Amino acid sequence: MEHRFRVVDVHARLPVEESVTARGRAISPDKLEREFHQAGVVNAIVFPGPVQGGSSYLRANNAVARRSVERPFFAFARINGPRDPDGSATARFRNFRTHRKDWHTSPEDVEQYAYDDRFHGFKLDPTHDGLPDDEVLDQLEDVNLPVLVTAGDGFPPETAATTLLDRSFPVVLSHFGGFPLNRDLMEDAIDLLDSHDDCYLDTSFVRYREQMERAVMEHPDRVLFGSGAPHAHPNVAVMEILTLDVPEDAMRKVFTNNPCRVVEALAPDE
Repeated sequence: MEHRFRVVDVHARLPVEESVTARGRAISPDKLEREFHQAGVVNAIVFPGPVQGGSSYLRANNAVARRSVERPFFAFARINGPRDPDGSATARFRNFRTHRKDWHTSPEDVEQYAYDDRFHGFKLDPTHDGLPDDEVLDQLEDVNLPVLVTAGDGFPPETAATTLLDRSFPVVLSHFGGFPLNRDLMEDAIDLLDSHDDCYLDTSFVRYREQMERAVMEHPDRVLFGSGAPHAHPNVAVMEILTLDVPEDAMRKVFTNNPCRVVEALAPDE
């Protein structure tokens, strides 16, 4: 794909095992790298997929970091927690009595990941992995690295606002906060940008031009390109930005400037 932009991607899964098949299609780090090259993506944030409950992400995170070496990939460490992400009063009551288990991410884990030069931020899917407790969130504030958060039906933007967005670290809500394809939640996430300076949105699996164009025009510095690879081809994700009715300068911010400002490792070498 030919275009005039330096594209960097903030949302891609990297397979942990040597041979992985997703929905009938073989995936490997080499194939993923080739697809990025075809789309003109020069760098990408990668993280592991979900593991079964009761398992730590330490092995998966280390595998992703190892498989990123000598590739244009930058690893985010996936984290988990003991808290129920449901914003209901019942869930809040349960969370007061919940304690971290051995397989949950600890403050010491966060510190170790943050000062390991193989990792450049964190990935959290509250619906699958739970929410970290206050001690871990405090440590995330101390290290002040970006946290990529899966938001949508199971963890709506409103709940993200009350549990994460009052913290000082940058939070990138994946899928415009509306996974899967919930336009109302996407609108809610865009509204959050007015009141939360450290909140950003990534474009992975966003298929609606209206919401995409609204966010880019109203908040041109807060939208980051994400492909959702390998489940979505980077070519498709790039083309969705290229066909928006927005100025070229706004596209450049989405593709390059905004991701590089939030994730310093993505910036080009001087």
